[in-house]
Amino acid sequence: MGCWRIPGPVLALLLLLCPVPSPACPAACRCSPPEVDCSERGLREVPWSLSPNTSTLWLGYNFITVLGPRSFPLLPGLRLLSLVHNRLELIHSQALQGLGALQELDLSHNHLTLLTLETFLPLTSLATLNLASNRLGELEPGVLDALPQLQALLLQDNPWVCSCGILPLWRWLSHNREKVREKSLLLCRVPEQLNKYPIMAFGDESFRQCHETSLSPQHYIAFFIIGPFSFIASIFVCTFMGSLVVFYHSLRRESHCWRRP
Repeated sequence: MGCWRIPGPVLALLLLLCPVPSPACPAACRCSPPEVDCSERGLREVPWSLSPNTSTLWLGYNFITVLGPRSFPLLPGLRLLSLVHNRLELIHSQALQGLGALQELDLSHNHLTLLTLETFLPLTSLATLNLASNRLGELEPGVLDALPQLQALLLQDNPWVCSCGILPLWRWLSHNREKVREKSLLLCRVPEQLNKYPIMAFGDESFRQCHETSLSPQHYIAFFIIGPFSFIASIFVCTFMGSLVVFYHSLRRESHCWRRP
């Protein structure tokens, strides 16, 4: 029995009438392309079956605790990502790979205590970052320096530890005041005597003691290298000086013996 072939023009017409279906909307979400709303769905991880054309993704009010390596599918057009009111404790250094077009990221109202220098490296287009209402006690300026397009930063309602460790962050905030939103709400939590004291109210003199006592990594490296050499050199000098003293006393004894009648 021979094969029945569809003429080329008829096949082309069929393809036009029946376009290739787009990726299905995740079962737990509501989709109105290019927006996907997965809020309040009891999710514990990011849905994987998302259309590459997604530009807005709402994941708020779920139970996501960890963003592991490559937690998101390829979303080259994603502009806004909201993870507000989850239980996020950890963001892997490669969790946000593939989101280079992202412009706004909302991580507020989570349980984040630490952000590494690599966390936001893939987000070269990010303009707005919301880290309010987390559990951050300090934040390395390098985390923010990885965001060349950053224009708006929210950090309020975190338990900031106002010791010498916050000096680098204070410097960054002082040099980027125009980027910091709600500056008056950046308050110290620790130590007790500075509880609710505004971080932006500090002056350079407030950290004078830190300038006097803080040591850079270069200092520690220098001490590690110079220390052993200085110890050996001191032993050599002491031995040399002791030998000179012994030699001097020997000469005196010999000269005294030659002078006797």
